[in-house]
Amino acid sequence: MEKKTNSAEKILLNYYQKERKRQKSTLNLIASENYPSKKVLFYSGSLLMNKYAEGYPNARYYQGCQNIDKIEELTIDLAKKLFGVEYANVQPHSGSQANQAVYLALLKSGDKILSLNLLAGGHLTHGAKVNFSGTFYQIHYYNLNPLTQKLDYEEISKIAQEVKPKLIVTGYSAYSLKIDFAKFRQIADRVGAYLLADIAHTAGLVAASLFPNPVNYADVITFTTHKTLRGPRGAVILAKKELGPKIDKAVFPGNQGGPNPAIIAAKAQCFLEALQPEFKEYQKQVLKNAKAMADYFQNKRVKVISGSTETHLLLIDTKNSYNLTGKEAAERLEKIDIICNKNMLPYDKEKPWITSGIRLGSPALTTRSLGKKEFQLIAEVIDSTLRNHYDTNKKEAKDKIRYLIKKFF
Repeated sequence: MEKKTNSAEKILLNYYQKERKRQKSTLNLIASENYPSKKVLFYSGSLLMNKYAEGYPNARYYQGCQNIDKIEELTIDLAKKLFGVEYANVQPHSGSQANQAVYLALLKSGDKILSLNLLAGGHLTHGAKVNFSGTFYQIHYYNLNPLTQKLDYEEISKIAQEVKPKLIVTGYSAYSLKIDFAKFRQIADRVGAYLLADIAHTAGLVAASLFPNPVNYADVITFTTHKTLRGPRGAVILAKKELGPKIDKAVFPGNQGGPNPAIIAAKAQCFLEALQPEFKEYQKQVLKNAKAMADYFQNKRVKVISGSTETHLLLIDTKNSYNLTGKEAAERLEKIDIICNKNMLPYDKEKPWITSGIRLGSPALTTRSLGKKEFQLIAEVIDSTLRNHYDTNKKEAKDKIRYLIKKFF
């Protein structure tokens, strides 16, 4: 038995080392991934995870939580300061659970939700049939304008007045332009709906005042801490103060049991870092780098969805630009050590596991200190690789990627 255990330990360590090597030897363009600081990593895997802390500060179900209480209170205070809000719950384990808690707090089973179609950049938890949100609630969708591929607020308002939803969702996982939260507030007020802003992707940009802040408009805001915020894997719910008690009950005991104190402490460290002046400079570079890629592709007459980017990400129509499905494009890029993800496009006719495009993001490589020049080079390599030059230029492409990896990793 001991030999088998030792063998399993070696296998596990080997997989860990292989993943470490993969991360250090590839260029990560996945928009929802990033590299946290050593301090965030320290708290994430610290002895704080040993403590069970069901409940909230000063109202726990276990003894011995006095230090955990202080950590959670500090994390809440930092979240409120960073985003300028009255209330924060820092316990959700993920963005999906944060959204689930909001629905549980504000809706009844069968209530109507109006959200952006998953194909157009929405999220699974915004009403996909395969998700809990599409199972327990009546989902209605708005879409991007078929010509401009942008949000059409007049059309959204029209749909809202026809549907009369209890909740409207804005904030997306694959939309590259800014959002007019004030217009969404007006739409919600017209039909008496709650407004949820899911800023999982843009939270870092919002914190740096480089993307519209929904705080003055949304009833509730959810976000993850591991994307543009460069924190641990987890989520936070912000809300108007009067909704706080409902949301607290929905998170615990409604949706999850004990929180992870180690992750809560890592969130506090993440917020501390986001409050520093250099964080805003980082986010400025994130925007510049994404724009550099978008501009390069447009100059090459590659179809960029919505025409450009005003965030950390962009979508490319590989089907029309390169005659490749998103799956084929992502797999081809992985062969030269560029990691991205296939992505559905507005009105996509391909299956979700095939898709007609790819999504590219700049946060992770910006953390590695790559700038506009390097992102333009990456865009050049992507364009060349996805065209018919793949076989003849494969070695040249890999050499350029190795150069960047050697220089910045």
